[in-house]
Amino acid sequence: MTSQEKIEEYPFVDIFNEDEAEKNFMLSKPVCFVIFGKPGVGKTTLARHIAQEWKCIRVEALTILEEHITKDTETGVMLQSMLFSGQSIPDELLIKLMLEKLNSLEIAHFGYIITEIPTLAEDALTTLQQIALIKNLDLKPDIIINIKCPDYDLCQRVSGQRQHSTTGYIYTREQWDPEVIESRRKKKKEAHKEGKGDEEGEEEEEQEEEEAFIAEMQVVAEILQHLVQRPEDYLENIEHIVKLYKDMILQALEEIMAEHNPQYFIELDGNLPPEDLFTIVIERLKYLNLRRAAVLTKLQSAEEEMNDAMDNDELFRTLAAYKLIAPRYRWQRSRWGRSCPVTLKEGNIYPGMADLSVSFLGKMYCLSSEETLKAFSLNPRPYLLPPMPAPPFKVFVFGPPSSGKTTLCNLLAKYYKGKVTTSSS
Repeated sequence: MTSQEKIEEYPFVDIFNEDEAEKNFMLSKPVCFVIFGKPGVGKTTLARHIAQEWKCIRVEALTILEEHITKDTETGVMLQSMLFSGQSIPDELLIKLMLEKLNSLEIAHFGYIITEIPTLAEDALTTLQQIALIKNLDLKPDIIINIKCPDYDLCQRVSGQRQHSTTGYIYTREQWDPEVIESRRKKKKEAHKEGKGDEEGEEEEEQEEEEAFIAEMQVVAEILQHLVQRPEDYLENIEHIVKLYKDMILQALEEIMAEHNPQYFIELDGNLPPEDLFTIVIERLKYLNLRRAAVLTKLQSAEEEMNDAMDNDELFRTLAAYKLIAPRYRWQRSRWGRSCPVTLKEGNIYPGMADLSVSFLGKMYCLSSEETLKAFSLNPRPYLLPPMPAPPFKVFVFGPPSSGKTTLCNLLAKYYKGKVTTSSS
């Protein structure tokens, strides 16, 4: 059963009750996407556009590897050493890292978009096991997008791609082939003549178009000598990969798509330009009553300085006017005031810093350190859901030596999930 068919716990929410609407949003599931299609059909390009517009996280192997290496984590150091020694990354490790990302706090708030599962490689998991992995995710996909394209059209398009040897940019045949560019120019010129009569200034327009065409051909001539064809773009290779996709994966994917709620299933024509595919998806999403992830905005930039010693009223009056999203709109003060919501969740009261202030769902929050800001930015929901905010309850236990103070404190801390501090600590 898909997530849309489940009965919501709070089906009706008073949108004019600010607290109720905010609570309902933070209890809601983020929107998750899966894109299916033949290799080279344009899944990654579409995913990049959707992630940028919908504010969800693209879960791709290369991005996850780069993230670990950049942050210099223990896994990142291991990956870097493997790459430097010329080893390939095992599929088991890639799947493990992708699952960790899919179960992270960041995904729990922003949602995800997947394009690389299932894959043709079956070294770690078979195709059916990979599909079962998608079905058994804690956050199951809400939207399934399938990009269809005839084999011949796809093979011709992919085999016409060239990569710039220096920049790595991929050029399509329409961008680098002089014959295709000339043919497109002639068709445009003929259509222009048919649509216009004898008007003044027509010769000037033709001259401008001719100059633009000459400039375009000069650019093509410059890049043409740097373009190379990747092995995976050879016609025989792409035909082989498409055949493997149809033999190994297609039938299992068709069963998933047939089981999915048709209202949340989007099928696209892969022959359309990427911009048109993105426009179609966004138009469909407008009518599905889905919520985008709420993004945090850091209110104070690095160039601006603010004195932490100013009183709370003055601080919030100043912050309320930063980075406004509309004229006369001002950020509101949250019930946390200046207390850091992250440390308060842990049972400690620390005042937030002025230069670590953020806005979320129209309210201002002050964080106490870079670590709490990072945790809050990944997923603010755990720190804002009821019964928070609640000041920590502190108990002072005293008595003569060996009277059982430590035992009593440990029992109370275990029952109330608290923390024991002593004078010695």
